[in-house]
Amino acid sequence: MALRQIREIGDACLNKKCKPVKEINKRTTDLIDDLLDTMYEAEGVGLAAPQVGILKRIAVVDTGEEYQDGPLVLINPEVLETEGEQTDYEGCLSVPGKVGRVTRPNYAKVKAYDAGMNEYIVEGEGLLARALLHEIEHLDGHMYVEKVSGPLLTNEELAELLKEQEEE
Repeated sequence: MALRQIREIGDACLNKKCKPVKEINKRTTDLIDDLLDTMYEAEGVGLAAPQVGILKRIAVVDTGEEYQDGPLVLINPEVLETEGEQTDYEGCLSVPGKVGRVTRPNYAKVKAYDAGMNEYIVEGEGLLARALLHEIEHLDGHMYVEKVSGPLLTNEELAELLKEQEEE
């Protein structure tokens, strides 16, 4: 469909709670298509509607894992359960060129609606759990930088740090 401009940290839209989607119409399906196109173009694994300036509870996720019907479309997602812990470097299309160390649950179970407003449950571990929780936080007006322990790093600084750790 179309590429949308990704809002960056500091944009007030990123700090607002999104409104639930009550019905699917052409504007909603166009938004979902645009979110997917924009996410893929930016080489991300997830994108939420507020990141393109729309305060609706819609996000898309594609971590490269096999899903039943292609990339995940999350409408009105709700976290049902989390478990465990993982700490890793995380980035965000709204914080370009920076990553930070974030601790999140290693497992997440989420209830959401797909593009046809059919309810489904998705469970994931590792990167999928991280992506689901990251995008749902966007819908509540929160960003990963609120959870970062330590400094935000550029991709080059992270590569250098990881290389040093391998050499130890």
